[in-house]
Amino acid sequence: MLVTVYKGQTAETKELSITKAIVAGWTGRDKTALEKHIKELEELGVPRPVSTPVYYRVSASRITTDREIETIGGDSSGEVEFVLAQFDGELWVGVGSDHTDRKAETYNVTVSKQMCEKPIAGEFWAYADVAPHWDQLVMRSYIEEKGERVLYQEGSVTAMQDPLALIKGYEGKAALDDHALMFCGTFAARGGIRPADVFEYEIHDHVLNRTIRHGYRLTKLPVLG
Repeated sequence: MLVTVYKGQTAETKELSITKAIVAGWTGRDKTALEKHIKELEELGVPRPVSTPVYYRVSASRITTDREIETIGGDSSGEVEFVLAQFDGELWVGVGSDHTDRKAETYNVTVSKQMCEKPIAGEFWAYADVAPHWDQLVMRSYIEEKGERVLYQEGSVTAMQDPLALIKGYEGKAALDDHALMFCGTFAARGGIRPADVFEYEIHDHVLNRTIRHGYRLTKLPVLG
């Protein structure tokens, strides 16, 4: 897929080839906020993890920049996450949605992660450019509800563990493998987790005054048994 990468004062279009995709779950830095998210999912029937964080592998082919994805039935929902990608010898930061089938999640989280496409924005920032002010990055998501655009999630990236700590927790080293991409966790939804036909999300850098945005619409396939 073609993506635009920003490094310093330059922007460049590059071909991003992902061969390894990881979804890091239960990554909350704030134990109170993490417990809130765990309870939020427990209300949907999702068992609480034995330990945190948990790293799920999903097919690299699930990563997409498309603005429309197909899902089975109406039991899935998105969640905003910052994503890390390693390519061209550098670490890059973007934003994506770990779209998940919530019904499947109640019996097997790994299966639920694999069932849905994982939309990401087609833009990335050099991690080195944002690392000095990492804690000031903010993420938001919006859903379409009753014809209105509604704020669904909002919070600082500090709600999740430090990016390099997440990488080390999975890889056992300081860097992702080349051509690897990792989703890095999310926070609770305002009003609880619920499906929506349209999901939009963003990551905003107050210091450099820039935003990466993306969104997508669902096409729901019938469930026949």
